[in-house]
Amino acid sequence: MTPFQLSSGQISDYNRDGYIIVKNFLTAPETGKLQDIAFADGLMRRHAFDLNDQTGKKTKLTLWYTPGNDAYGLLTKSRRMVETADTLMEGNSQVCHFHSKLMQKEPRVGGAWEWHQDYGYWYKNEFLFPDQMLSIMVAITDANKENGCLQVIRGTHKMGRIEHGFSGEQVGASQHYVDLALKTMPLVYVELNAGDALFFHPNLLHRSEANLSDNPRWSLISVYNRAGNVPYNEPSKSSTVPVQMVPDEALLEWEAEEISEKAGFLEKDKDEALK
Repeated sequence: MTPFQLSSGQISDYNRDGYIIVKNFLTAPETGKLQDIAFADGLMRRHAFDLNDQTGKKTKLTLWYTPGNDAYGLLTKSRRMVETADTLMEGNSQVCHFHSKLMQKEPRVGGAWEWHQDYGYWYKNEFLFPDQMLSIMVAITDANKENGCLQVIRGTHKMGRIEHGFSGEQVGASQHYVDLALKTMPLVYVELNAGDALFFHPNLLHRSEANLSDNPRWSLISVYNRAGNVPYNEPSKSSTVPVQMVPDEALLEWEAEEISEKAGFLEKDKDEALK
């Protein structure tokens, strides 16, 4: 396997736009393995909970803190994920894993996500340095306009954090500032094929529509943090535990374990990571 490495142009694009898209980040066999596990009736599904949008449509979400030696944990700890996070985040302390989540937008019922910045939530956890955090979204299924793909406002990471408040069961950004951003910067639909990846800054404004199609829209989002960016109001200690990196080949070649309760799943009544 050829080692993955960002180009200087991709790094410049990330700093300018607040995100980059990497096509074919995973191979077809790797993506197929993740799909098989996600769609199986296992712990991933049993720990999923619903978040309602303003219309009552539901998006299922499974969130966990500790990456193990299951397939999803091996991807989260892989060299291509960890070293890319290290390249794009500011600071020089070790790369840690804050949490991962499996987003599950089922056909016809999967709900919308309001405009928000992830740091709109994580600010409440008292992380002080958003530039020392990064989200990597890997498409488990195809994502397009029809099934509610992510939308971003390019360059909004340079606005800094804006105020957030509750919108249904979700936390959304101030609509006034969203409207100003949309007047100033371009709206982009992030259409991905299964296996593509999106790398994005915590202050990038993003949202998604409900899934009104006949096809599911599932994705894995892993969040990374620098060890020196200590949160002062976060019960989980995962965000300051350095990742034990594994080779990219581990996802296919290692004998992966089943994901277990040791992953530290979040329950809906304890959803500090979302509020």
